[in-house]
Amino acid sequence: MSTASQVSTRIEDPASVDAAIESRFSTRAFLPTPVPRATIEDILRVASRAPSGTNTQPWKVHVLTGASRDGLVAKVCAAHDAVRDNPALAAEYQEEYDYYPSQWVSPYIDRRRENGWGLYGLLGITKGDKEKMHAQHQRNFRFFDAPVGLMFTVDRVMGRGALLDCGAFMQNIMVAARARGLHTCPQAAWNNYWKLVMQHIGAGEGEMLVCGMALGFADESALVNRFHTPREPVANFTRFHD
Repeated sequence: MSTASQVSTRIEDPASVDAAIESRFSTRAFLPTPVPRATIEDILRVASRAPSGTNTQPWKVHVLTGASRDGLVAKVCAAHDAVRDNPALAAEYQEEYDYYPSQWVSPYIDRRRENGWGLYGLLGITKGDKEKMHAQHQRNFRFFDAPVGLMFTVDRVMGRGALLDCGAFMQNIMVAARARGLHTCPQAAWNNYWKLVMQHIGAGEGEMLVCGMALGFADESALVNRFHTPREPVANFTRFHD
């Protein structure tokens, strides 16, 4: 798209743009239906129009399908089971950067709890049911059965702003996926197992895992896909300065 067309383009159907954004949710059950490579490439092409500081475009994407996807699933699920059986092994699987705060405070801890117990409640997982919790958490490492797994990395030499840029790129992917009838689930759960992930995808030593993402066609009959998180009203997070 030329600069001229970018400036002059008019969005003829803004409702469809809004619908793509508002219908995005963390899908936790996918169909095995393959996603054509051409579709994945087209989504990534569109998403690459995301903004980045001084146009550095710091994101890198590793697309896993077929045997490569299945191989990573097997490795990380085995490690996840090993940590369950021997909690001391958790020290070997620490995330490379802090995604969450070291100490939770309100209102964030309240929203986190609402999210967790809302999901578990829907699935009939009660507090203290460690086996069911473990199995549900491990669904992350199976990409929730999605046929496509995406791993996002940035070079460690970059600053924290690269994470912001990568987030904008990922949002574009999720919205572009909706425009094509697909769903996604961004996943920070992979971060603890970054060493296994990076070795599997052959990432360079200078790369850092940002997070993963599942991509595919949603299983509309799955109970878990009825779970949708609330959003705060605009007035709660906005201040207008006139």
